[in-house]
Amino acid sequence: MIKLKSKELRKRIPEPFELKNIKRNPIYLVLDRIIDTYNIGSLFRLADAIAAQKIYLCGEMEYPPSSKIHKAAVGTEAWVPWAKYNSALGVIKELKQMGVQIIAVEQDPKSIPYSLLPSALRFPCAVVLGNETTGISKEVLRVADLVVELPMFGVNKSFNVWGSAAVVAYKILEAIKR
Repeated sequence: MIKLKSKELRKRIPEPFELKNIKRNPIYLVLDRIIDTYNIGSLFRLADAIAAQKIYLCGEMEYPPSSKIHKAAVGTEAWVPWAKYNSALGVIKELKQMGVQIIAVEQDPKSIPYSLLPSALRFPCAVVLGNETTGISKEVLRVADLVVELPMFGVNKSFNVWGSAAVVAYKILEAIKR
């Protein structure tokens, strides 16, 4: 498989055969109203890094083509399959019908530490990430199969959305690679 540097990624449009040659992992990312374009671009970059099946952009947020997303994504938005949906709940209902386990990353009374994720994990799975201010919608949390959170040891109550996604996604990859 080819490996491109960020300068090449920013300018290169993938050929269809190149996209077909990427071996994708059974992981989806569902973005529930992410507002910061830097986070959206970083989540595209993460989706590429983990070879996610697809990224879903849901609700009120920016979508490619966007110069701000492109800058943070370093062009990976052209390499990662993605779709736009009106709501995360609609995507999650479709994914559940396909047998996809739904994992919400959120601080919630029913959440478990992300470190326990491998014992509760099944594939394929979708990682749901919420709005930087309001989090994942309550409707989505109700239908999630699992809710996981990262421990916070300092004064800050929460971690950046793309950083949280990266920690959880790589924990999931550890389980796939076993």
